[in-house]
Amino acid sequence: VQLQASGGGLVQAGGSLRLSCAASGRTFSSYVMGWFRQALGKEREFVAYISWSGSSTYYADSVKGRFTISRDNAKNTVYLQMNSLKPEDTAVYYCAAKRAVLTTTPEQYDYWGQGTLVTVSS
Repeated sequence: VQLQASGGGLVQAGGSLRLSCAASGRTFSSYVMGWFRQALGKEREFVAYISWSGSSTYYADSVKGRFTISRDNAKNTVYLQMNSLKPEDTAVYYCAAKRAVLTTTPEQYDYWGQGTLVTVSS
């Protein structure tokens, strides 16, 4: 699976962005999809994941209630809608894919996109 993330940019605090992650391959619908982020000088951290069917989602406490993950298996795409953005959300955002078990651990994801930069100004 090859992943291509897009949609990052510069936004003011309180604003919104929607990230997209387009996947290649016919088996996209069988993958768990996750979003992670890495701020400058910090470790990569979990943001959200969604099950293959879209029926199960889970969020980091830091983004719960502000971010929404969704997927369109017909378009081989997963989304991250980010609202009420804060300066501390500034990071490179990565999408990732894995089979089977839902997990927040980045090391357990098999495929990664190249990342898209989100910058939130105060």
